[in-house]
Amino acid sequence: MIEIKYNVDVSLLQKAEAIGKQIGNTPVRLFRHWTNKHVRVLAKLEWKQLSGSVKARAAYYIILNAIREGKLYTGIRLLDATSGNTGIAYAAICKQIGIEVTLCLPENASQERKDILKELGVDIIFTSPFEGTDGAQKAALEFSVCNPYDYFYADQYKNQNNWKAHYHTTAPEILMSVPAITHFVAGLGTTGTFTGTGRRLKESNQSIRLIALQPDSALHGMEGWKHLETAAIPGIYDDRLADDTEEVSTEEAYATIRSIYKQEGFLLSPSSAANLAGAFRIAERIKNSVVVTVLPDNADKYKEVIKQLNL
Repeated sequence: MIEIKYNVDVSLLQKAEAIGKQIGNTPVRLFRHWTNKHVRVLAKLEWKQLSGSVKARAAYYIILNAIREGKLYTGIRLLDATSGNTGIAYAAICKQIGIEVTLCLPENASQERKDILKELGVDIIFTSPFEGTDGAQKAALEFSVCNPYDYFYADQYKNQNNWKAHYHTTAPEILMSVPAITHFVAGLGTTGTFTGTGRRLKESNQSIRLIALQPDSALHGMEGWKHLETAAIPGIYDDRLADDTEEVSTEEAYATIRSIYKQEGFLLSPSSAANLAGAFRIAERIKNSVVVTVLPDNADKYKEVIKQLNL
């Protein structure tokens, strides 16, 4: 039974709980053209939910539990740092329940993300393009310290509800739809998807292999991903969880975007293509296995990349 604090905003909680049916339960797609005949590669299409990305799960859990704990209520704003998708998810959810949002966003975020956030009514604080999400996090923390009574600082990189969202939703959905899973592959950004999903999968079956993906350099084109050797490591990340870690280049991700469009007929985002490229790579090395990954979003927010690829 969920404990609800005495000072909870009941009306806000009811609105938030009603949104739950729009989160998760995304379809799984089998990719036939890239595996050897003894291995299947499947991926969850995470853009098939509110806000159009995997970040809806974490954003919803963070918001819902903040309301249940009396930390978020009518009259204060939600504050966080984002590279885009989590911010869009916050904004889409909060618009429906009546909470205003302030986000610290690197100035070099894609124009599509900026436009979507502005359309959703977000107050954007632009941060240095040279510091990425690490700089945005510093700015958000400083802003929250200076304005403690005006904001709920969601702090997605340290908020335990980030990984718990995937522990309670993504992993059970995978186990239900792909019970024969042998490998789970996912990129590292906030690390919530990998940490929460991987932790639950291991509890279900210790033999499931967990492969973490990261960019091959600090300068890369997978928006939201972190090169952990040069970036601030998220507080929710458990470095003991991954059985293996693989690096994926931007070039490999872009090549996968082209290939999937040619063979499957739809366009992926760079991070989704990178996840799929990593899954294909693992699939080529093994036999009699089932590899599962997640596709965080499609190409709707990456028009410049698609234009660059002439697709």
